[in-house]
Amino acid sequence: MADFQKLHFYNPTLGKLSFDGVIKEIFNYMATSPHKFYDIVVGCDSSSDEKLSFPIAIVVLKVGQGGRFFLKRIRYPKSHKKRFSNWHQRVLQEVLLSCELALSFREAIQKKAKESGAPLDYQFRYIHADIGSGGPTKDMIKEVVGLIKSNGFEPKIKPESFAASVVADRFA
Repeated sequence: MADFQKLHFYNPTLGKLSFDGVIKEIFNYMATSPHKFYDIVVGCDSSSDEKLSFPIAIVVLKVGQGGRFFLKRIRYPKSHKKRFSNWHQRVLQEVLLSCELALSFREAIQKKAKESGAPLDYQFRYIHADIGSGGPTKDMIKEVVGLIKSNGFEPKIKPESFAASVVADRFA
């Protein structure tokens, strides 16, 4: 289990940020247009090469006007390669990491929202999974959807799962 509050995230514009720095930047971003609606989502993908890693993304969308993302690449030593040797185990790990981050992040963002008292209009209810009704992951849909729902979030799968299948995938 990753302790996301102790890890650093990457943003292409801002560089390396702490977990608290990500929260602060998200609130700064939302404060630039407080009358807009924001959608915050989490998604993860995995690499398929020798360096086993799981890029996980927090995406903040200013609905209809673009957004920002923050990424953390979770790396595992080569000794874990066998543990994730099949796509089923990799997909489950992607979803578990997404759920872990989303739970930590939701708690932190709710706390920050209470402290700031700013009337920001946002939702954080979706986790994006890199699975779809086509291809080898189609048989995992019920399992993945159930896992995400059991953690209190709503799942999005391909083609709607851009945080996993586009943003995180770019860094896999």
